Amino acid sequence: MRTYLALSTAAALLAGLGATAYATSPGSPTTPATPTSPARPLAGLRVLISNDDSMQAAKPGNSDGLGLYELRRAMCAAGADVVVMAPWQVQSGKGTAVTNGGVLTAQRRTAAELPAGYEGDCADAPARGAVFGVCLSAGPCGKDTPSATPADTVKLALRGGLRAKAGWQDGPDLVLTGINSGPNVSANVNDSGTVGAAVAAIDQDVPALAFSSAGDESNTYFPRENYRAGAEFGARLVAGLRTRGLLTSAFALKVDYPDVSAGQRAKAPVWTRVGDGAVVYHAYEQRGDGDAFDITTGLCPVDGTGEGECAEGRADADSTWLLGRGHVTVAPITWDRTYGTPIGARNTLRAIERYVTNEAR
Repeated sequence: MRTYLALSTAAALLAGLGATAYATSPGSPTTPATPTSPARPLAGLRVLISNDDSMQAAKPGNSDGLGLYELRRAMCAAGADVVVMAPWQVQSGKGTAVTNGGVLTAQRRTAAELPAGYEGDCADAPARGAVFGVCLSAGPCGKDTPSATPADTVKLALRGGLRAKAGWQDGPDLVLTGINSGPNVSANVNDSGTVGAAVAAIDQDVPALAFSSAGDESNTYFPRENYRAGAEFGARLVAGLRTRGLLTSAFALKVDYPDVSAGQRAKAPVWTRVGDGAVVYHAYEQRGDGDAFDITTGLCPVDGTGEGECAEGRADADSTWLLGRGHVTVAPITWDRTYGTPIGARNTLRAIERYVTNEAR
């Protein structure tokens, strides 16, 4: 069963769904545990944050980067040294796309330009939580300047951007992407710029996690409460992985947080696979007999009972556990698209699965 949406609602839903190398051997854990205080478990960890929603955080529906600032806030509070390099404009649905020519400008936001309430979040960190928006221009970036893609921002940061703009001679130790406005589950994972940016990081042997959050019941508004709860869970998750020496570049972790805006609690994290059905998909409607086609989107049932591309065939699908049951979901994502490629870090994979299933909260 498929449901077609009006373009305005569908566009918001689809946007919500998003659609420095290390000297380590492939698949080996990186960033070993570092002695820290319980109050600052991420002290000494250098973190790059990007997303596909931009760093603007100006829209009333909170779909253009507010989650990034909540993630920045939580990581700095846990002691991390954070730098943000994110797309200048919303880039949802860009996947792993990169820009093959032209000029990129990484333009820093001043404290006065940051969203209200987030100005002092990283004041005590060495990099002071610097926020850069990356546009496709020789600069400066203006209101309508084209944007870098999510993967562009990570590649720029790792291949000289952080050295030039933040003074980091190596690193970062970890890349975080998100928090995306809307879940990245099932077939939509392939379109997600949030996931694409994380894939760009592990492709350069840097550990990465991609965070996304469900919206409210309409899935067109993305409450701050969801972002904040997801960010605080993310800080605890990263701290737990770091303490156990489980931050790895062999694969990325995709973390989706459920809607808790009505006061409900997120259910325990579940280790999942990416679903093989769809939640939201593109549809194309011809205008009469002409050459033009309207781009619309279809919405599938979240319980996996749909037909055709809406049918979900995996009992451990991320969409089922997140949207249908209200759990935090965690799934491993790799950059290698060769079918049947063995994972070289199976012990690490199993250790992370045990930690997520039995201890992460």
